[in-house]
Amino acid sequence: MLTAVSPAWASTSTTGPEGQKLTVSKSAGLDAAGETVTVSGTGYNTEKGIYIAFCVDNGAGKTPTPCVGGVDMSGESGASVWVSSNPPSYGEGLAEPYKGSGHDGSFSVQIKVRAKDANTDCTKSGVKCAVITRNDHTRGGDQSQTVRIPVTFGGSGSATATSTPSASATAGTTGGGGTTTGGSGTTGSDSTSDGPLASTGSTALAAGLTAAGLVAAGTGTWLWARRRRTTPAG
Repeated sequence: MLTAVSPAWASTSTTGPEGQKLTVSKSAGLDAAGETVTVSGTGYNTEKGIYIAFCVDNGAGKTPTPCVGGVDMSGESGASVWVSSNPPSYGEGLAEPYKGSGHDGSFSVQIKVRAKDANTDCTKSGVKCAVITRNDHTRGGDQSQTVRIPVTFGGSGSATATSTPSASATAGTTGGGGTTTGGSGTTGSDSTSDGPLASTGSTALAAGLTAAGLVAAGTGTWLWARRRRTTPAG
């Protein structure tokens, strides 16, 4: 009797602490140099914005951080996506709204997953990385929408041996159509610092505000210098 084995490109799903369902189109055997995957979710709370990214999994109750490629606040790198139906004013046009309402929010986005960047290497021994959703910087420490699906790269393991989600915010796993039900996920305080840009957009936003201040200061200096040039001597 032959036993069907899920191929590396089979989608993988897991359930979050509040019943959210997260699905990744491919979670094993990815190209270490970078591969685009589709990430979709249902059952999310639309009152809470989330980041969708590829980050280091620090375990149950801890924020997944840092994130490879950082949080993409410009929409150019493709390393992450910000989903929010009610972002702060500076996030309008950057955040993608949920579909649905209430606790039935859904999304389907694409992110580029790569094994490492200048600060993080997911191929190093002892480092576990996952495609994740987590509440955005407006709700630091709230792990209610932290959901993880571990990812492996070509040559680092088989799909069946490495695509099982961590025990932190998962209640079930689906690969190639099968479903396994386990215990409930974990929520609680954030015991890991949100850290640099690699984990949240807060640093990027702070940098943006700083840059805006520098531009304003530079404009004032230019006007002062121009006035001095155009004022007659004496």
